[in-house]
Amino acid sequence: MVVENLLRLGIARFLCIPLSVTVVLSSSLPFQTPLTSSAAASLSHHHHQRRRLSSGYSMNSQQLSQSQSPPPPVAKKVEHKMEMFGDVRIDNYYWLRDDSRTNPEVLSYLKEENGYTDSIMSGTKKLEEQLFAEIRGRIKEDDVSAPLRKGPYYYYDKTLEGKEYVQHCRRLIPENQKVPSVYDTMPTGPEAPQEHVILDENIKAQQHGYYSIGAFKVSPNSKLVAYAEDTKGNEIYTVYVIDAETQAPIGEPLVGLTPYLQWAGDNALVYITMDEILRPDKAWLHVLGEDQSKDTCLYVEKDDMFSLDLYASESKKYLFVASESKNTKFNFYLDVSKPEEGLKVLTPRVDGIDTTVSHRGDHFFIKRRSGQFFNSEVVACPVDNTSSTTVLLPHRESSLKTPRSVYDYDMKAGISVLKKIDPVLGGFDSTHYVTERRWAPASDGTLIPISIVYRKDLVKLDGSDPLLLYGYGSYEYCLDPSFSSSRLSLLDRGFIYVIAHIRGGGEMGRPWYENGKFLKKKNTFTDFIACAEYLIENKFCSKERLCIEGRSAGGLLIGAVLNMRPDLFKAAVAGVPFVDVLTTMLDPTIPLTTSEWEEWGDPRKEEFYFYMKSYSPVDDVKAQNYPHILVTAGLNDPRVMYSEPSKFVAKMRDMKTDDNILLFKCELGAGHFSKSGRFEKLQEDAFTYIFILKALNMTNELKF
Repeated sequence: MVVENLLRLGIARFLCIPLSVTVVLSSSLPFQTPLTSSAAASLSHHHHQRRRLSSGYSMNSQQLSQSQSPPPPVAKKVEHKMEMFGDVRIDNYYWLRDDSRTNPEVLSYLKEENGYTDSIMSGTKKLEEQLFAEIRGRIKEDDVSAPLRKGPYYYYDKTLEGKEYVQHCRRLIPENQKVPSVYDTMPTGPEAPQEHVILDENIKAQQHGYYSIGAFKVSPNSKLVAYAEDTKGNEIYTVYVIDAETQAPIGEPLVGLTPYLQWAGDNALVYITMDEILRPDKAWLHVLGEDQSKDTCLYVEKDDMFSLDLYASESKKYLFVASESKNTKFNFYLDVSKPEEGLKVLTPRVDGIDTTVSHRGDHFFIKRRSGQFFNSEVVACPVDNTSSTTVLLPHRESSLKTPRSVYDYDMKAGISVLKKIDPVLGGFDSTHYVTERRWAPASDGTLIPISIVYRKDLVKLDGSDPLLLYGYGSYEYCLDPSFSSSRLSLLDRGFIYVIAHIRGGGEMGRPWYENGKFLKKKNTFTDFIACAEYLIENKFCSKERLCIEGRSAGGLLIGAVLNMRPDLFKAAVAGVPFVDVLTTMLDPTIPLTTSEWEEWGDPRKEEFYFYMKSYSPVDDVKAQNYPHILVTAGLNDPRVMYSEPSKFVAKMRDMKTDDNILLFKCELGAGHFSKSGRFEKLQEDAFTYIFILKALNMTNELKF
């Protein structure tokens, strides 16, 4: 159960987000042989042999290979020598890195890869569109979010049929609801207060190929709105302030910001900016009407292993500026009624102590993690005496297998009221699905939890079922099972979906994370392999039916296990993968590198250098057979540079000895989170599912 920080007048808003069901379709369509290709005309230097699928499944005689397909692009080799600790590495594809994203030769290569991918997938384009239509048909296109009370208004987001983006709206709270209650509902009939559209993203997005609002903040007096806009996908935002009623601009926009933005009273904003490597490092106070050059710098974080964060207390009386590394976090507070007094220390910097703070009444509340309290303790301290703390007990909940749900909770009465369940059209019934928790033994005896979901009337559990295994395992991130309506199109066709809660994540507490980082990072990869082997041994699938997926740091996971055990998987999807680990972590000019040394280790130290090299996917590509692979990237991605997956694909094309399909799709107008439109994202889901469908070469009917 994910809790939103929306305590207001004793009422809390929280979300219940249950089990995800990402799975894969069945069809009789294998990879097709297109007639033309925009790929490079050079012939592959490998002799390919056609691979037959094992017998025992109801498959057709069509064989899966790229030997009859047009040759894939072949990236040129330009030797780039790197030497450290007496070790020499040759990176023939280092030239693919172009920080400006404007090099014609690099862009030409990326376009060739996209053209090759389009060509290979062209034979199933109609099927992809049918699948997309089915996924989209499950969404209620004209819908509103659960309204949120703030001041005299209900605020909510509204989607319109056929439109990619949301409208940000509000309505006056009627007189008979002036006293808030969890039983309140926003009136919408002809007698209700009129709806007012504050900002329509659909109109704003018309001028841009990519459009994302990272922050939308209403001033305390409800008269103004500040919103942060990204039109490239590079996560560098421009902030606009407008009149909430007339949309008239207030002053000049603020440029070069993060989405960390909060009101400090009705006439001032606090925001965060980044340094040259995109590390959030400065907190600023901006007074409306003043030029940005005159803004007051509240704090500068000079330690390049720390980054700043900014958020408001639930009471809205205080703003908190946090400075954090991977194992240390300390906090300042600002009284919004006295912004001129600046920041004051709430929790001091102590190495190894991680604190998160909030406020209610006359107390600050602090969640504190340390070596003594791996899984955190919660303490409270008076606002006027922050050194005097009292220990409290934490509260945690979780949920599975139902769509995203929003509740209001009356903290005094102890009553929760369901305000909204995301609608799922098409006759969805959660009772058709079964969820399980299993434990896979790792190589060192540690039991790894895995979450499993499938439709009980469709699977056989005899080893013949297709299965998609998902993993992440980094940053102490808890990969909570969550629901997605689009993935039902796959689950309803008999696939099993599994999440491997591997070490490096935070699912089992702080030690679980500590045992999957630094010089224990390989536990993340061997845990995932152990989960795959467990699923095969227990008849959930076979090697020929096992597909894997991961994104970002989860893409590192996919790259590593592909190098370690390519024989174990039939197909793999690596989304925006962090695969050039050693080279990236040796370069402090790349965004995120310095702050990541506490996650992966600092390879300027010999022990870390050789350990990281031993699993870095780009460095570890071998002359061996690999399964079918789809790799994606975003040209404007500031988190994982597009050049990492580009080099991974180029090197694998050069070295792999199999005849399987390797596709690379780079979005030239997007970043880490791919395209921005809601239907565009569904289209990408359909594309990924069709890739796996083709890789599995199944013959079960695909009906719509």
